[in-house]
Amino acid sequence: RARGWWLLCAATALAACARGDAASKSRSCGEVRQIYGAKGFSLSDVPQAEISGEHLRICPQGYTCCTSEMEENLANRSRAELESALRDSSRALQAVLAAQLQGVDDYFQQLLNNSERALQDTFPGAFGELYTQNARAFRDLYSELRLYYHGANLHLEETLAEFWARLLERLFRQLQPQLLLPDDYLDCLGKQAEALRPFGDAPRELRLRATRAFVAARAFVQGLGVAGDVVRKVAQVPLGAECSRAVMKLVYCAHCLGVPGARPCPDYCRNVLKGCLANQADLDAEWRNLLDSMVLITDKFWGPSGAESVIGSVHMWLAEAINALQDNRDSLTAKVIQGCGNPKVNPQSPGQDEKPNRGKLVLQEKPSTGALETLVSEAKTQLRDMQDFWISLPGTLCSEKMAMSASSDDRCWNGMAKGRYLPEVMGDGLANQINNPEVEVDITKPDMTIRQQIMQLKIMTNRLRGAYGGNDVDFQDASDDGSGSGSGGGCLDDICGRRVSKKSSSSRTPLTHALPGLSEHEGQKNSAAGCLSAHTFLLLLLLALALAVAGPQWR
Repeated sequence: RARGWWLLCAATALAACARGDAASKSRSCGEVRQIYGAKGFSLSDVPQAEISGEHLRICPQGYTCCTSEMEENLANRSRAELESALRDSSRALQAVLAAQLQGVDDYFQQLLNNSERALQDTFPGAFGELYTQNARAFRDLYSELRLYYHGANLHLEETLAEFWARLLERLFRQLQPQLLLPDDYLDCLGKQAEALRPFGDAPRELRLRATRAFVAARAFVQGLGVAGDVVRKVAQVPLGAECSRAVMKLVYCAHCLGVPGARPCPDYCRNVLKGCLANQADLDAEWRNLLDSMVLITDKFWGPSGAESVIGSVHMWLAEAINALQDNRDSLTAKVIQGCGNPKVNPQSPGQDEKPNRGKLVLQEKPSTGALETLVSEAKTQLRDMQDFWISLPGTLCSEKMAMSASSDDRCWNGMAKGRYLPEVMGDGLANQINNPEVEVDITKPDMTIRQQIMQLKIMTNRLRGAYGGNDVDFQDASDDGSGSGSGGGCLDDICGRRVSKKSSSSRTPLTHALPGLSEHEGQKNSAAGCLSAHTFLLLLLLALALAVAGPQWR
């Protein structure tokens, strides 16, 4: 009976495969040839009719129109197409961020340039030699303000304090040409400057307003730069081998199995790309924090102490300071002599009757043009729109680039056959891919490049929050690769705590999702790969015959 059972099994399998062979060989590969040739590949690789598919390494091993070389070519093409789609999405986002940066940066620089131009136009006529002999000091101040705005490692309060100290020494000498003022005497003057307040309230007001205004403007522009740089670097992260296999199966295996018209089921496509882009999705939290902080800091652009008002009015504070110094000239001299002693008279001085130009300059602040409001309003809208970028990327690519089916029904490609896709869609991020049925993801090995970019987002967010409070911090380019030394020598705690081998879990979805309504055992027998290959059948047949001949001792 046992020998008879084995022979019956072998005969049944042979009959089933024979029927399958006859049906399969009758199917032409003309449609696949057309698609394959349209992608630029040689048609000499494509068989005229379906062949046995035991050579396939990615696609299900049913009868197929794909040779090994075709499968390899299509796998490489599918990977290149996904990477190209990722770059396209990233370039579009970078373009938006770059346009925002260009617009806002140009506006702030224009404000500072206009302020310096107004100074150069009005100060010579109003202050004469008090300005012309010190024009270099004013140019240097504007140069340092630009350096600070562009992220140079300058302390703005110290920069302003040094400017006022140098200017006081120069102007006091010019206002008192009849006195000999050696360096030690001017040092004494400098030490008393804070108490004497020679420039009135202008230095203090400029310091308080400028530190808040410049740091807010600088942080916003730098935040846009860091965001764009993060997108650019993440777009360069290559796809893994498991992802490449999954994308090939998603996009081109339907062609190989003779159903080229079947488009990927929506949930199937999402699972593949959620697995492929799991590390990218982990950017989501810090990306949102950065964009929220950038939207928030734009509040510091408005009002009397806002970036727009202050950056465009630096020359007005300087004019007010020189006016105050000239008004307080005599009383200031008396206080300096009282504190530092009587200086010697300069024998080469022009005399008391020839005093430096004592003109006064009163400037009116120009009303806002509304250009910054428009720029910031557009930027805020776009920043809010791009908050979901990383976690929406799989769905976006499936909809726009992967020729996804409109619905998950019996006519879409589910990775094994034409049929409904039943597995649930995975969550976002690396930790949620432990049971992804389509992509094998090692959740204990996060991508280090992306972890570094997460750290850059954190650094920039902290700087924005500091800037919102008006804190003047030493600024270093947060997009620099070397600046994120804490960006991940290992995996995150919430991931490392789950060192579960995916292979030890039931991570593979049963083939019943390909043919709904069947049991798992029946689904495996009737899947596209279910029919035995000729080699396998011969081995089973020989084994059955051997058992039949060997007799009871083997039973």
